[in-house]
Amino acid sequence: MAWENQTFNSDLLLLGIFNHSPTHTFLFFLVLAIFSVAFMGNSIMVLLIYLNTQLHTPMYFLLSQLSLMDLMLICTTVPKMAFNYLSGSKYISMAGCATQIFFYVSLLGSECFLLAVMAYDRYTAICHPLRYTNLMRPQICGLMSAFSWILGSTDGIIDAVMTFSFSDCGSREITKKILSCNDTSIFEEIIFICCIVMIVFPVAIIITSYAQVILAVIHMGSGEGHCKTFTTCSSHLMVVGMYYGAGLFMYPQPTSYHSPMQDKIMSVFYTILTPMLNPLIYSLHNKEVTRALMKILGKGKSGD
Repeated sequence: MAWENQTFNSDLLLLGIFNHSPTHTFLFFLVLAIFSVAFMGNSIMVLLIYLNTQLHTPMYFLLSQLSLMDLMLICTTVPKMAFNYLSGSKYISMAGCATQIFFYVSLLGSECFLLAVMAYDRYTAICHPLRYTNLMRPQICGLMSAFSWILGSTDGIIDAVMTFSFSDCGSREITKKILSCNDTSIFEEIIFICCIVMIVFPVAIIITSYAQVILAVIHMGSGEGHCKTFTTCSSHLMVVGMYYGAGLFMYPQPTSYHSPMQDKIMSVFYTILTPMLNPLIYSLHNKEVTRALMKILGKGKSGD
C-alpha cells in the first residue's frame, strides 16, 4: 500500500471465517478450546525443559524452541480474532496488520528451518554417536537455532514490506492480502520463491538426514536398538509430516490458484491444530518428558 496515499493508522476490514450463526459459534468456541490446550501444552513444555536439568540436551533445547515458536504463533492471531468476534468489531489497524503478517510469516518460516535442524540433530545422534557432543555442542546448537529465527524473520520482513508497498484501490477489505490496483506478479513470484526456499530446502535436509538414519538402523544388529531409534525419531517424523503435508499441498503453487477459503483453512490448520498437537505428540512418545512432568507434579503434591 502506498504510504503517500494512506496513513499508517488507517483501519482495515477483516473478512473472517466465523459469523454468529449457531454452527459458527460452536466452531468459534472449539477454536478457543484448542487454543487453550495449545497454549497450556507449549507453555508447560518450555517450562519443563527449562526447569529439569536432565533435559538440558541439544534435542530438548531444540524442542523448547519449537514449543516457543508454537506458543508465539497461536498468540499472533487467535486473541485478536477472539476479541473481534466477541466485541463485534471487524477492523484492524494498518500497524496491527503489518505486525501480524510479520510475526505469522516469520514464525512459520522459523519452524520450517528448525524442523530441519532437529532432523540433523537426530542424524548426528544416531549416525555419529561418538562425535555427537562435539558436533552438537551448545554453541553450535544455539547458532543453528538462531539462524532458524533469523531466516524466518527475513521472510516475514519481505512479506510484510511487499504487502504494504502497493496502493489499495480504496478497498479496505482483506482476506489473505490487501487488494491492490498494481501489478502484483513480481510480488507473487518473490513470495513463491520464499515459500520454495522455506519448504524445499528444509525438506531436502530432513529427507537426507532420515535416509541416513534408516540405513544406520538397518545395519544395527539389535532389535532393541531398532525400537529405541524409531521411538526417538517417530515423534519428529509425525510433526514433520503434519507440518509439511499441508504446506506442500498449498504453497508450491501461485496464489491465483487458491481460493480465499482454502487460505483461511490453511491458516487455521497451521495456527491452531499444529501447535496443539506438537506438545501432545512429543510428550506421549517421549518417556523422559513424561517422567520429568510426573516428577514435577509429584513434588507439587508433596509440597501440598
